[in-house]
Amino acid sequence: MILTLTCLVLSTIYQVRSTEVVLREAVATIQGNGTNSVSGGVYFKETPSGSVEVSGTVTGLTSGLHGFHVHMYGDLTNGCLSTADHYNPHNVAHGGKNASTRHVGDLGNIDGGQTGTASIQIIDSVISLSGPHSIIGRAVVIHQDEDDLGLGGHEDSLTTGRAGPRIGCGVIGMLGDPISASHQVLPAMMTTLAMLLTAGRLLR
Repeated sequence: MILTLTCLVLSTIYQVRSTEVVLREAVATIQGNGTNSVSGGVYFKETPSGSVEVSGTVTGLTSGLHGFHVHMYGDLTNGCLSTADHYNPHNVAHGGKNASTRHVGDLGNIDGGQTGTASIQIIDSVISLSGPHSIIGRAVVIHQDEDDLGLGGHEDSLTTGRAGPRIGCGVIGMLGDPISASHQVLPAMMTTLAMLLTAGRLLR
């Protein structure tokens, strides 16, 4: 009995190891563009389901909504202007983060509230931290105005969301080494195996 269970646990460990998913994390340190006081940190974390969790805090904003996007280049030599346009590898129209048609970099708005501090909690299934359209090395940009999500009917609604000037930005960089999704599963399996072996010795 114990031998059978031990073999089962070892077989499962082998299967997990052979199909493990590597999860990446990234961070962008936000700095103001020009003389404004915008600052903060935005974190990106891959999940086993393939989506990316976006979290963080940005301070120094005016109250209300601000366009929040990933732009093409991680180039800050001329401030946030050097980041170019929204990251749009598929060459489609701008939209909201939940729209069926959107730039890869379209993440909607963040809310400065009444205090000028935005707490960011987004789960997005379009951006990626790996593969041919990874956002690693690109830039997060925060805009002065609300993104109309492509629905405003203005000339620039379908390109920029009419979100106005860029007031803060930061380059997206890898955060530490990638994490294997099996790292949380294997310790529990090894604990179970140890308990089974101990029980086997006690039954002798």
